Amino acid sequence: MKSNSSFASRIGFILVSAGCAIGIGNVWKFPYLAGENGGGLFVLFYLFFLAVLGIPVLTMELAIGRGSRRSAVPAYRTLEPAGTKWHIHGWFCIAGCYLLMMYYTTVSGWMVSYFIKFATGTFDLLNAEAVDGVFYGMLGNPREMIMAMAITVISGFLVCSLGIQKGIERITTVMMSALLVLIVVLAVHSMMLPGAAEGLKFYLLPSLARAQEAGLGHVISSAMSQAFFTLSLGVASMEIFGSYMSDAFTLPGEVVRIACLDTFVAIVSGLIIFPACFSFHVEPGSGPALIFLTLPKVFANMPSGRIWGSCFFLFMTFASFSTVITVFENLIATSMDNFGWDRKKATAVNCIFMLAASLPCVLGYNIWSNVHLIGNRDILDSEDFIVSNLLLPAGALIFALFCTSEKGWGFEGYLKECNKGEGLKMPASAKPYLRYVLPVLILVILIQGLL
Repeated sequence: MKSNSSFASRIGFILVSAGCAIGIGNVWKFPYLAGENGGGLFVLFYLFFLAVLGIPVLTMELAIGRGSRRSAVPAYRTLEPAGTKWHIHGWFCIAGCYLLMMYYTTVSGWMVSYFIKFATGTFDLLNAEAVDGVFYGMLGNPREMIMAMAITVISGFLVCSLGIQKGIERITTVMMSALLVLIVVLAVHSMMLPGAAEGLKFYLLPSLARAQEAGLGHVISSAMSQAFFTLSLGVASMEIFGSYMSDAFTLPGEVVRIACLDTFVAIVSGLIIFPACFSFHVEPGSGPALIFLTLPKVFANMPSGRIWGSCFFLFMTFASFSTVITVFENLIATSMDNFGWDRKKATAVNCIFMLAASLPCVLGYNIWSNVHLIGNRDILDSEDFIVSNLLLPAGALIFALFCTSEKGWGFEGYLKECNKGEGLKMPASAKPYLRYVLPVLILVILIQGLL
């Protein structure tokens, strides 16, 4: 990796790192999980687990990056005690990033397609059945799906080819700024709709009765899992940005800022969705269908729905694309570090590979729709199961053990790196929690996901 790879500014690092964390999980999964799990109480549990689970693991991932100034495999090799094999996990991280992008680029492509459809008036005054038909028609059209996926992949690698400061930092800063403006405008509009107050009550006021209806244990475990997954932990997608960080500020302080930005987007996404659903008498707990089947029905029947639908899916495109380009940077940096390629070659080879590797997910909805893999899941759900239920929690567990075990980097090495610079410090008294309790919590998520 080139030694001058670094961010031009602190805000650039925070926005790029938040851009990696802010994705489909925030603006799609968080609202529908809140809807399925009774609203307000789920949100409270989510915030609690974000503080005790997500933030500590993110400091560990960034510490490994900053302490080594390398991508995952050489980072482990730099920090691990002689003769140990922690670096093997680095290869699993790389595999996880590739596998994540093999389906994430398809879903990101859906956002692009829906933005274009809304902007060109496809949804104008459609009835409910016709709105559903647009989504299923898109899935059944391999040409449209491949084109949308290819736009995502090629655009992502074009941004990365310009480097950290001129490409990723500059584009992400503009895109994230636009995303934050869009989300606030959309939320204010939703909250002014007739009947929106009921949606806000459902979303923001904790109700034990609603939580018990969903199953209190299920609400807690869902909040715990979402708090963990929202920060993209476990496959070193964040670790690489630690390697580009300045030493001027402590990791806990920067991580809290990233988590606050990530949580702001997740919470405000709910302020868009729930008031709109209640205003138009649409079921808010409709699960994954919420974004592509439920909300378009709301926009299709809303005054100026074409404008609001276009803005919403432009916001969704920015959210998903910010994750795409940051994970692509990890793939490029890994190729440069491990194979000695320059950025141009690493970008070209990875771009061609991702275009080919993303095809099975696209074709899994049409030409290969009869293909079912893990537990009779389709191709996308099988790829997502491996990443979300296995590689992310198992990877985070290994990061936690590496940073706290004497047979790994060790707590002292991690703590020193963590607290380098100005800002919020990680207290040494956190060692028992980080060494014994945190791994158990992650193990619970891993077992729960596999079951």
